Amino acid sequence: MTLASGGMIFIGLFLIGGVISGIRQGLRLMAALAGVGAALAITAGVMWWQ
Repeated sequence: MTLASGGMIFIGLFLIGGVISGIRQGLRLMAALAGVGAALAITAGVMWWQ
């Protein structure tokens, strides 16, 4: 695992926390954007994981 892949996975997990926070606050758009960002960040981290 490289530093870049670990960082992207960490950012993805952080954004998942943003999804949970957005849902609790009733902010659907924020939750949706954070969810898309989390999916992209985790995907990038897994693809960099060599």
